[in-house]
Amino acid sequence: MDRLIAAIEGIRDVEVYGRVAAVQGLLVEVAGPVQEMSVGARLAVTGFNGRTVGVEVVGFRGERALCMPFASLEGVRLGAKATLVSDGTVVRPSRAMLGRVVNAFGEPIDGKGAIAQGPVARPLRASPPAASDRARVGGPIDLGVRALNTFATCCRGQRMGIFAGSGVGKSVLLSMLARYTACDVAVIGLIGERGREVQEFIEDDLGPEGLARSVVIVATSDESALLRRQAAYLTLTIAEHFRDEGDEVLCLMDSVTRFAMAQREIGLAAGEPPTSKGYTPTVFTELPRLLERAGPGRPGEGSITGLFTVLVEGDNHNEPVADAVRGILDGHIVMERAIAERGRYPAVNVLKSVSRTMPGCVEPEWRPLIREAKRLMATYTDMEELIRLGAYRKGTNPEVDAAIAANGPVEAFLTQAKEEATSRSEGYRVLANLLESSVGIKFSSSGE
Repeated sequence: MDRLIAAIEGIRDVEVYGRVAAVQGLLVEVAGPVQEMSVGARLAVTGFNGRTVGVEVVGFRGERALCMPFASLEGVRLGAKATLVSDGTVVRPSRAMLGRVVNAFGEPIDGKGAIAQGPVARPLRASPPAASDRARVGGPIDLGVRALNTFATCCRGQRMGIFAGSGVGKSVLLSMLARYTACDVAVIGLIGERGREVQEFIEDDLGPEGLARSVVIVATSDESALLRRQAAYLTLTIAEHFRDEGDEVLCLMDSVTRFAMAQREIGLAAGEPPTSKGYTPTVFTELPRLLERAGPGRPGEGSITGLFTVLVEGDNHNEPVADAVRGILDGHIVMERAIAERGRYPAVNVLKSVSRTMPGCVEPEWRPLIREAKRLMATYTDMEELIRLGAYRKGTNPEVDAAIAANGPVEAFLTQAKEEATSRSEGYRVLANLLESSVGIKFSSSGE
């Protein structure tokens, strides 16, 4: 009844509409009562043969509203009627969304029927909680992946970026996190994903058990820039709903870069000046507004642990989007092509990966183990070229000898199959046993 009353109250007394005055590329200019329209408002443009195309107001120029379409503009012509539908997009998340696959509007696309809506309407572009109202990050969260649990430990409510080039394995790593992370609800946004990979991810990677606790939001690469951007907003909106209900939420997004590209398309079409690599100023305004929505909630609420993939173009980890995201998030996981090429998956470079909650989130007894393992890996990396060329003679330096002895076992420890999960405590024990057997360094449970 409450939802029905809200829907009735949302019906406009007067129909407000304008007319299409120009179409240029993906930009539709609407003339008419633009004073009744606002940025973010949705209009329905009636095209040829009665076909309706949804558009969103992204700006104004003179006496015209600048709009971007949600679908193809085929059939839209000059003078077409553009009716104001709503002042902004809202959704009504509910627990009925668990186990479902939805589009950027929150509509089901899995063929399982309609989804019952919740009582509360949430705007897609919500603001994050005030910094003074937020709780601190919680304790360590078990991600199920040895390389991350051990060397880039993540806390509940932390936000981490997964930085990788194309084809390095970030989607597979994301699927492992979706399946094995200890959480109540997983909200997964596939932004600009390849269409053929969606079903593979849902059926092979998530599986029935993973899907049962998940909500999957999909906007494939062939969909409009508005839909790709809106899918990212919807992902955080649904995550916030479950956080406010007290759940520990895992928010996965693949990828933030495609969200930035969508915003770039919108900004350029609206007439914004291009800056670094063609990205418009609003890209770097929207990125923190999106990513800051993840994190701990207010005291007594749940939290959103965010893991966001970043596609680094040309394997350049200092390109504009990667650099901006790295400064916003609470840590970064770096995946390298060279590691993947030698057959070690997940291809995480633990020496370049950083979790900003470490070492505080690691139990004191395991901190010496992590320091020693990183020291051995760093020593081997420094001498790797000489070792491969045969220029290093065994016995010259005891530290290098220990690093060579530990390299094989540590590489085996960091290698993990997609179907395999390892808890945090088990990972520490396995690593301690490996170092003891390979280099004779013993770590007791007390850290001595």
